[in-house]
Amino acid sequence: MLDILITIIVIAALALAWIMLYDSNRFVVRTHTVTDRRIKKPCRAVLLTDLHNKQYGKKNERLLAAIRAAQPDFILAAGDLLTANTKESFEPALHLMRSLAGDYPVYYAYGNHEQRLAAARDVYGDMAERYEAGLGSAGIEPVVNGHCNLPEQGIVLYGVEIDMEYFKKLRPEAMDPGYLPGLLGQAPKDAYTVLLAHNPDYFPQYAAWGAALTLSGHVHGGVARVPFWGKGFIAPTWRIFPKYDGGVFREGDAVMVLSRGLGSHTIPVRLFNPGELWVIEFRPLTEP
Repeated sequence: MLDILITIIVIAALALAWIMLYDSNRFVVRTHTVTDRRIKKPCRAVLLTDLHNKQYGKKNERLLAAIRAAQPDFILAAGDLLTANTKESFEPALHLMRSLAGDYPVYYAYGNHEQRLAAARDVYGDMAERYEAGLGSAGIEPVVNGHCNLPEQGIVLYGVEIDMEYFKKLRPEAMDPGYLPGLLGQAPKDAYTVLLAHNPDYFPQYAAWGAALTLSGHVHGGVARVPFWGKGFIAPTWRIFPKYDGGVFREGDAVMVLSRGLGSHTIPVRLFNPGELWVIEFRPLTEP
C-alpha cells in the first residue's frame, strides 16, 4: 500500500513539474472587444505587460510573430517589460520595443520595475537613463502621467505612474480621491479614455477618475492558478487569492482588462497559468 502511495506521489510531482515547465515557457492569445459611441472608427491594439526580459524563442521571435499575426494598429505596454536587477540585462525588453516600434506606434506606461530604476539610483546606477535612452533611440517616449490623443479613433490614451507606496506588500495603501486628478487632470468626457495603469488594485479609483478601459498587469495571474476554480494563488504583494488576478473586471460601465503577463521574476515559474498576450478590439457603437 505504501509503495502505491509513493508511486502516486512521485507521478503527481513529475506531472506538476512538467506542467510548470510547459506553462512557464508558453503564452496564449486572448481577445477582448469594447464598443462605445465615442469610438469613431474600428482599431486594434496588442497589450504587453510583465515580460520581465522573458524571451520566447531567439530574440522573442515567437512573441513577435504572434503580435504581427494579430495585425494591430498600435501597441500598448502596461509596464514591467524589464526586471529591476543590476545583474540582469534589459536588452531583451529593448530589442522587443525596437522591433515593434519599427512597424507600429508604441504607447508605453511604466510599471514598478521601471519606476524602481529611477527611484533607487543608489542601487541601480544609471540603468534608468540607459533604458530611457534606448527607448528614445527607437522613437518611444514613455507616457508618464500624461496622455496621447488618437483623434481619428476617438480615443485618448493615458499612462499613470503611481507612487511606490501603492505597491507595498500585504495591505494596500488607501488612495485619496484627489490623487489621480492631481496626477492626470480630469478625464475627458467626449473621447473614449484608456488608462495604462500597471497596478490593478486601484481599479475602482481608476474607474471613478473616468477611465472607460483600464489595462493592467503586475499580478502575473497569481503565479499558480487553482484548477477548476481558476483563481490565482498569490500576488506580488504576498496577498493570497487576490481579488484582481487576471481577466476582465467591471465597475459600473468601466472595464479593466488585467493581463496575467508574459514573464516572471521573484517566483520564476507558472503553474496552470501560461503567459498572456491580449488583443483589444475597439469598435464604434452603432444604433440598431
